[in-house]
Amino acid sequence: MTIRDEVDQIKPGLTTTMAPFIEDAIAKGELYIHQPYELYSDENHEAWRKLYARMIPRWEQYANEKFLQGISNLCLDPNAVPRLEDVNKFLEPLTAFSAKAVSGYVPAFIFFDCLRNRAFPTTITIRRSDKLDYLPEPDIFHDIAGHVPMHTDRAFADTLVRFGEVAHTAAEIAQGIKDKEEQTRRLSSIIKAMARFFWFTIEFGLMKDSKRGLAAYGSGLLSSYGELAYSLDSPDVQRYPIQLEWVINQYFEIDHYQPLLFVADSFDHVFSLVDELEQWMKDGKLNNVSPGEPEIGEADLRSFLEADFG
Repeated sequence: MTIRDEVDQIKPGLTTTMAPFIEDAIAKGELYIHQPYELYSDENHEAWRKLYARMIPRWEQYANEKFLQGISNLCLDPNAVPRLEDVNKFLEPLTAFSAKAVSGYVPAFIFFDCLRNRAFPTTITIRRSDKLDYLPEPDIFHDIAGHVPMHTDRAFADTLVRFGEVAHTAAEIAQGIKDKEEQTRRLSSIIKAMARFFWFTIEFGLMKDSKRGLAAYGSGLLSSYGELAYSLDSPDVQRYPIQLEWVINQYFEIDHYQPLLFVADSFDHVFSLVDELEQWMKDGKLNNVSPGEPEIGEADLRSFLEADFG
């Protein structure tokens, strides 16, 4: 059997990289979309069931207590892909956050501005049930089971909003730079610093834990069966107390387990670091961060330079 035959045997539904509904939305330039729940196939629901079932014991062993409470608060169905409207019924009363369906990549400023308005851009496709560890791009399991449980916590949710406010500061600074070459250089450095901070906190953050010493609160860890255990058990992972000057100058790569992670004291600590990040931005300390990943694309730059504050 060829790879093509294998793919043809799987009903596309809303499978990651195989969803005509998403392809059509992108072709039409539609970023914000509805969740066509009727398009999910049995295979899609089976993927969710397998992902959820195998993560439960990992969450109980390695996840931050706020995440575990969030999973409970959301009342997610372990056997079926969640309806975003059902997720939001439980989420919005707690922190005023909501999951907002998108067709794919969201340019940086638009993403952060959504957070500022307590909306979380959410992917609606899901990976194949026979490829649970292969994730070429975010899917609904990563977004809803990895990110959204933390959004039920007021302190964490307020940190995301604060990060969105910092993005507004970055756009205002960038739009005030008259020299176009200097504008691009400085903005690229600022976005790189912000992306690294987001990566090492919201996506891959560890936090001190009174019961277990350390626990995970980053969504990239909390949605990964293999990396969640690896992040806290492996002797090959470097774990250091988070320091802003280290984080903004540390490049990362997305195609393997992370060899370096940072530990925060608390969610109040993370919030205070976002405040510090903004002050460093105003003081020019983010204008020349170290080169390397992530690369900043034209769409991300344009999203800041074309931001409307009206």
